[in-house]
Amino acid sequence: MRRMSPDVPLLNDYKQDFFLKRFPQTVLGGPRFKLGYCAPPYIYVNQTVLFLMPWVWGGLGTLLYQLGILEDYYTAALSGGLMLFAAIIIQFISLYARNKSVTVERMLTTDILAEEDEHDFTSCAGTETIKFLIPGKKYIANTVLHSFLAGLMCGLGTWYLLPNRISLLYGSTGGTVLLFVFGWMTLCIGEYSLIVNTAAETATFQTQDTYEITPLMRPLYIFLFVSVDLAHRFLVNIPALEQVNQILHILFIFLPFLWALGTLPPPDSLFLWAMEQVLEFGLGGSSMSTHLRLLIMFIISAGTAVTSYFIPSTVGVVLFMTALGFLLSLNLSDMCLVFKHSVTRHRVGTKSKALPSGSEKQFTWKECLFYIIILVLALIETSLLHHFAGFSQISKNSPQAVVGYVLMILLIILWILREIQSVCIFGIFRNPFYPKDVQTVTLFLEKRTRLVKIGVVRRILLNLVSPFAMIAFLSLDSSLQGLHSVSVSIGFTRAFRMVWQHTENALLETVIVSVVHLFISSTDVWWNRSVDTGIRLLLVGIMRDRLIQFISKLQFAVTVLLASWTEKKRRKSTTTLCILNIVFSPFVLVFIIFSTLLSSPLLPLFTLPLFLVGFPRPVQIWPGAVGTAACVCADTVYYDQMVPGLTTALQAAMAAGSLGLLLPGSHYLGRFQDRLIWIMILECGYTYCCINIKGLELQETSCHTAEAQRVDEVFQSAFEQEYSRVCSINEHFGNVLTPYSVLPVKLYSDARNVLSGIIDSHDNLKEFKGDLIKVLVWILLQYCSRRPHVQEVVHKTENKGQASLIILPALNTSPQTQTPEDSDSLNSEILDDWSDDNVFGDEPTIRKGKEEKDQLKVVPGVNFPIPGSVESQGIGEHSGGTVPENSLYKSVILGYPVVDKGKQKDVAYIPLVEFSCSHSHLLRLPEEWTSSCLPNSKMREMSSLFPEEWYQFVLKQLECFHSEENTSSVLEEIAKDRVLKDFYVHAVMTCYFSLFGVDNMVPSPGHILRVYSGVLPWSLALDWLTEKPELFQLALKAFRYTLKLMIDKASLGPIEDFKELTNCLEEYETDWYIGLVSDEKWKEAILQEKPYLFSLGYDPNMGVYTGRVLTLQELLIQVGKLNAEAVKGQWANLSWELLYATNDDEERYSIQAHPLLLRNLTVQAADPPLGYPIYSSKPLHIHLY
Repeated sequence: MRRMSPDVPLLNDYKQDFFLKRFPQTVLGGPRFKLGYCAPPYIYVNQTVLFLMPWVWGGLGTLLYQLGILEDYYTAALSGGLMLFAAIIIQFISLYARNKSVTVERMLTTDILAEEDEHDFTSCAGTETIKFLIPGKKYIANTVLHSFLAGLMCGLGTWYLLPNRISLLYGSTGGTVLLFVFGWMTLCIGEYSLIVNTAAETATFQTQDTYEITPLMRPLYIFLFVSVDLAHRFLVNIPALEQVNQILHILFIFLPFLWALGTLPPPDSLFLWAMEQVLEFGLGGSSMSTHLRLLIMFIISAGTAVTSYFIPSTVGVVLFMTALGFLLSLNLSDMCLVFKHSVTRHRVGTKSKALPSGSEKQFTWKECLFYIIILVLALIETSLLHHFAGFSQISKNSPQAVVGYVLMILLIILWILREIQSVCIFGIFRNPFYPKDVQTVTLFLEKRTRLVKIGVVRRILLNLVSPFAMIAFLSLDSSLQGLHSVSVSIGFTRAFRMVWQHTENALLETVIVSVVHLFISSTDVWWNRSVDTGIRLLLVGIMRDRLIQFISKLQFAVTVLLASWTEKKRRKSTTTLCILNIVFSPFVLVFIIFSTLLSSPLLPLFTLPLFLVGFPRPVQIWPGAVGTAACVCADTVYYDQMVPGLTTALQAAMAAGSLGLLLPGSHYLGRFQDRLIWIMILECGYTYCCINIKGLELQETSCHTAEAQRVDEVFQSAFEQEYSRVCSINEHFGNVLTPYSVLPVKLYSDARNVLSGIIDSHDNLKEFKGDLIKVLVWILLQYCSRRPHVQEVVHKTENKGQASLIILPALNTSPQTQTPEDSDSLNSEILDDWSDDNVFGDEPTIRKGKEEKDQLKVVPGVNFPIPGSVESQGIGEHSGGTVPENSLYKSVILGYPVVDKGKQKDVAYIPLVEFSCSHSHLLRLPEEWTSSCLPNSKMREMSSLFPEEWYQFVLKQLECFHSEENTSSVLEEIAKDRVLKDFYVHAVMTCYFSLFGVDNMVPSPGHILRVYSGVLPWSLALDWLTEKPELFQLALKAFRYTLKLMIDKASLGPIEDFKELTNCLEEYETDWYIGLVSDEKWKEAILQEKPYLFSLGYDPNMGVYTGRVLTLQELLIQVGKLNAEAVKGQWANLSWELLYATNDDEERYSIQAHPLLLRNLTVQAADPPLGYPIYSSKPLHIHLY
């Protein structure tokens, strides 16, 4: 979103034309009578014939029946057979047209969008005409299946709409004619969408109809209506069934309108929704986090209810219901995975493969032991109470009534303890017991101590006391005394399951049933005479759920109305809608009630106060698996790091009741700095909860920022503002977001600072150059002391008493006179002349073809290993314990001229240099780092900058000799080794030169930023450094460390001594990641939870250099609960608007920010491709104990 314009249209011009063409097609089931271009008349005639064809066959059969020629079932068979034959012919014609290759020439048009719809029709039965009229099926199986269903539907539909049958139901000729005519219109619409051309449905669940499920939608509902009529035909003397059949015959003619408005769900959504509703309200379960879990749990739960019916013993039934109710309410899949993993680890575990940690193992077995004890106690209680207690109807003195009183007290106590845990009571009044003005974790934890203790008490009452009290209430019920019926099996299977699955809801339902029994004790009342306790609890559960939905939907409708009225930019266009809603408020209320009964979303069209009843859908709303899709970007890693800690904090908050009543389908919104966390509850059970966490984008767009600011205002008003009164009113009560609690979570805080006055200070930049050399020395020494050492070929005993040798390359010794221009030779791309002097100036010159007398030795081609020398291995070479003849030529070459590949074999001999300390090889540099690329004069000039005292200090602080007894003496000896020091001088100064280039002046801030970003200036040493990736990364790290050191010195003061500098660099190494936000290692550092991260940047808008610091610490995330119906309604509109109206305009009205509805954030949180969260977790199971 780039802007929020007051004149944003609901649909742009093209989409309006598209919608006006698509909607009539949807109403009629597929015929395209509005094309947007001129088509031949036979196109409309052919569609009309195909549309009325079922009526022709059905009318023929109806006529034969009315004339008494055929019986009703023969009439149905004749009409169905004719329709089946016609459907097969239609499908074969379509298949023939698709297989026939015809070249179609299109006329050029300037309207590209219109060209997609236009067709060139050549004749009434031409190939293009047939392909337009009958697109055909993608799969042969569907061709056969849909044709068969078309014949069956026509036959049963003819039977369903026989005039005599309708007259018997209503006894009215006028009503019969109306139902017959419009009923056949419904049948024709269903037949056309099944076999001719399927219309785009307003009730779209899947983004893509891969398996051609959409054509089955309308026939499915026709078959459901017909099935009731068939049941009424063959099951006589059931008055209720006759009344239902009469109502459905009237509703049958309104099916096209329900299809067009998108009220009836498609088959896949209907199947999932029906399973959830039956599982939750009929079997006492919960919605599941995945579709597979839902199907498995539904089958097992239904099997439990069926099995309980066939158990002959009443005690056995009660024990079976209690045991299965408890077990099915647990997170069995998670427990099975843990157990399977544990068994597998024990079975295949070896010494090299560690077993699970003792604490984890102990925790798992403690949990299992806890569940076993609870189950045993529940079974003992149930059996004893059922066997020994007397059975009588509830009276004021009966044992069941006494338990009912206890349950009432428990309900009140639990409600009070739950409300105390959150910041608002009923979402209206501020809780006086909640910590006030909470901004830091330490302060919050101190003030929350009493609430934590209250939460422990609440957990004990909820998880231990309440279930056993409700089991006692159920076990004492008289309905379980005699032979049980279907209603007893269903009702009590659900009741014993609800005790554990939804303890708080079950407690409320049980208390309501108990109170009603006490006030209505007469046996003549239907409630006491015809319904047992299990069914009473079931009915109360449905009413409780629908009442909560009705209140939420009503609040959402009022919020939409207020949002439209208070939006000044569109007040002129929404005033009429607001007035109409007020005038026709009874009809709006009917829509809300109808939506509540179906448990479907209340759909505000374009998020305006124009309400429709959306189609019922499962709790997850979206068809895909949870957590499989997200718009991953660079900011996703922040949510990746946050989620484990957030899950732990949610566990404590949910267990304490800080987030209110936990119900599947509830949505929560968390806020911290620029992060917005969307939390959805997917599944609930005994001591566990399954959630999905989404992370919204961090990009600050206008709409995103406007709503994020309102979220901040809501939370600040609740958590950070002081109130004079004890119970203050929530200022943002009308908002869809209600603040609940704050969660302490370990995450990164993001601070951005302007570095003006630091990075552009001449003094700081001058010190930067000197510090860089020190940091390079420290990093190279640390690297060499920690890297794996090359395996020595010669044993220590053979080397004892001998000095280590290092290979020194022969230099070009052709006589030359050193000129003043030698120092300026860096400007040349090719250096042909090299100084005869050693690069360090303190070693004898090596002459080619001559032997040295002192430390230098000439070694001809040999086959034995050289003690202390550095061996090199080319790509594909492997050391076999001995040095081949030519391997010595690949040793460390210091000051050696550039040699073409393969020419080293021409070198006759290699001079060697001794290390003065036998342990120096442990700190030697890799061989390729010691090659030379700079003239000796330049190296001598730069060597004077080398900080020898710092080098000595750092070297003596190393800890790489753990096995040596006299570590300090060994380090003293190494520190005196001038050959080793010369190598470090060479490597450090070459890297130093590479980072600053030819110009040796004080660097500019732009230069600092470019090198920090990995863009080095050109120099002779650039290729030399970039060809050594490891050394390049070390030099870049040293540069970044030096920049951070410069900033710290400017902010915190100068460094006093070497020890303080070492401590500072060690802190950078262990606790910091200093780099770029775009680096892959930046993400790795966040996931590894480095305490601090730093990045340098540049703001082109302000023209300033910026520093970004991420600090890992425990901070407070503010969490509030969203109106679930507001989320469902806006997501339903999003689905309709994008999948049916194809209104994907980024500036559309329904995505514009609104502080009351949080429209933009809600759209972001939808599953892709309709929404665009940057993070979405897999289902996360949280243990609530």
